[in-house]
Amino acid sequence: MADEQAAGGPAAGPEDGKVSWRTVREVALLFLKLGTIAFGGPAAHTAMMRDELVRRRGWVSDERFVDLMGATNLIPGPNSTELAIHLGFDRARRRGLIAAGLCFILPAALIVTALAWAYVTYGTTPAVAGILYGIVPAVIAIIAHALFGLLRTVIKNVWFALLAVAALAAYLLGINELLVMAAGAMLAAAAQVFRRRQEAAHGMLALPLLGLGSPLFPDPTGGQLAQLFLTMLKIGSVLYGSGYVLLAFLRGDFVERLGWITGPQLVDAVSVGQVTPGPVFTTATFVGYLIAGPVGAFLATVAIFLPSFVFVGLLTKLTDRLRSSVWTSALLDGLNVAALALMAGVSFQLGRTAIVDPLTAAIALATLALLWRTRLNNAWYIAAGAAVGLAHTLLA
Repeated sequence: MADEQAAGGPAAGPEDGKVSWRTVREVALLFLKLGTIAFGGPAAHTAMMRDELVRRRGWVSDERFVDLMGATNLIPGPNSTELAIHLGFDRARRRGLIAAGLCFILPAALIVTALAWAYVTYGTTPAVAGILYGIVPAVIAIIAHALFGLLRTVIKNVWFALLAVAALAAYLLGINELLVMAAGAMLAAAAQVFRRRQEAAHGMLALPLLGLGSPLFPDPTGGQLAQLFLTMLKIGSVLYGSGYVLLAFLRGDFVERLGWITGPQLVDAVSVGQVTPGPVFTTATFVGYLIAGPVGAFLATVAIFLPSFVFVGLLTKLTDRLRSSVWTSALLDGLNVAALALMAGVSFQLGRTAIVDPLTAAIALATLALLWRTRLNNAWYIAAGAAVGLAHTLLA
């Protein structure tokens, strides 16, 4: 099964009815583990998924992995979660799609709900700075290792290398992530068309970007739970980009338009979403708890992630076709290059804030060296970083 998946992607996979429950359980347990240890945001999540599914298990090839990574950037929503959902589909079809998504989201949702309870009860979030002090440098090393592993797959020629450098520079200069990816895809496709001297015009799929904070689903009845659910559903349906874009949506809807939470509460919610493992979009879980307690947390979580399952379910029917045409294959190549550049940019920015002294630098370098020399599970590096960070805090 693993060899078939690595060689052929979903086309070589079984029908949903032929997938054994043992395979579904394997998918569920793997993504439950990843959802529990995946600190560091989408770039780190992607690196850990590659380590587990490509490097350790051979469920997919590097080529297939980067194709899925690029394809998920075409749709709105949390990309690392959507990548998990699509990888689950590759391994175990529809059952795997559901199992991977739910298990990747569940640990973070439960942790954030517990932190939201503590926040409401005690007026603050429990201190996690010491643990993160050691975890984040280890995560940076994991991302760097994944980037080096993907370079040979994504950077196929000098042209792609120049495109990657340009995309990285654009991101570091503050250009919107969506524009960077769209430009990378269109430039690669245009170059392919130019090389083949094709004169036919090709257009890109329109991206469904809507105005930030616009009430797509008005709630004339004034029902708070219904409005919470529909507003989060809107955000999950139209949001491209990083957690900072999510912050803009949440501020526009819940702070400015509805006035249900304050600005400082939103900042606390975003910080909790970023320092807990799993999807950053579980910030919505925290916001939902602040608004309507446990029921609000549940509804907000379901609403913001539900579109991802729908979009990936539709995307599975299109991903393979992107490789069947010369120009769409080139478009996907350009998208993959831009996505890799964004991962590099995120890791660089994260590194500047996390590697602040000799100890954090040592954690990052030691983790990177072990990644190159051993095949230890990433969970051990996360646990070791957390232990060093906690010891540093207690002894300081």
